[in-house]
Amino acid sequence: MAVLMIVKEGSIKLKVKETKKISKQMGVFYNPAMSMNRDISILLLNSINKLNLQIADPLAASGVRSIRFLKELGKNKIKNISINDINKNAIKSIRQNLALNKIQYKNNKLIAISNKDANLFLLETKGLDYIDIDPFGSPNFLLNSAIARLARGGILAVTATDTSALCGTFPNACIRKYWAMPKKNYLMHETGLRILIRKAQLVAAQYGKALTPVFSYSREHYMRVFFRNDNGKNKTDKILSLHGMFHGTGPMWLGSLWDGQLCDKMCNNSIKSKTLNKNKELVKFLKTIRGESRVNAAGFYDLSIIAEKNRIRELPKINILREKIRKFGYRASQTHFSGNGIRSCIPANELVNLLKKQINLNR
Repeated sequence: MAVLMIVKEGSIKLKVKETKKISKQMGVFYNPAMSMNRDISILLLNSINKLNLQIADPLAASGVRSIRFLKELGKNKIKNISINDINKNAIKSIRQNLALNKIQYKNNKLIAISNKDANLFLLETKGLDYIDIDPFGSPNFLLNSAIARLARGGILAVTATDTSALCGTFPNACIRKYWAMPKKNYLMHETGLRILIRKAQLVAAQYGKALTPVFSYSREHYMRVFFRNDNGKNKTDKILSLHGMFHGTGPMWLGSLWDGQLCDKMCNNSIKSKTLNKNKELVKFLKTIRGESRVNAAGFYDLSIIAEKNRIRELPKINILREKIRKFGYRASQTHFSGNGIRSCIPANELVNLLKKQINLNR
């Protein structure tokens, strides 16, 4: 018999199955490692200037994301939330967890719970302001249905955990799933993320919808993108014009991965939050992305690779190098994609010369 335990995430409690290994076979799926994923979702929705959101959670599992939305999103943020899972045990778990958090769901116009195939669930709705696709593996099977039901100005959140395909371990799988050639190198997490973005944008283009990334990142075993939807053929054509190859990889999205103003707001709100500011890892992560969002450059430099290639024995600390690059008139920031990486518009030859000059000054 399954042993249940009570866990705490954010401001809520959950009753979940005790397990030693997170897998698709665990029944009602709950992954504590994705708590930051959900933290960021809440921060983003609380940071956009939109109220009365119609929200859909098509793969709800334990209900953790929807319950946190109900508890942690600001006043008047939610007009209604539709919580769905095809697994009957998941529906039972969702109801138990709503009750555990003292959320009345029976005869509640705010909450609708359904037990359907995720695609059918989405296609039976309309005009959704926020759809969260967070599957185990590729999000491909839900992209058409979700995009078809995404309202003008709506937000689509997409997670992909099949990073082995997107990052080039299995290039043929990436070609089949994402219509692009990946490459396994130091840039693979960023290029994989950009390939994922392009795939969603191509699906959206069929409906005359332009999906612009407003917050994107790669972390641990997954990639995550939040898109804002705009309708119209001219906007859609503009999105498609920003697809191309990068370092022999792609095609992929070559535009910005972030909305700088939104990144600023999310970072500031994480610091102000009495709950989230305790999560130092989250705040540090958001500060890094805030810095990246200010640099309009695809890709980044790996300093270790540059040092090895150019026989540079010593490297300055990243914060010192960043300031040196800025003095040369280029923007620069650390990158969340790599601890040895720096994102900048500075040409590679100028960066190498700067590194060599810095070493000579230190002697």
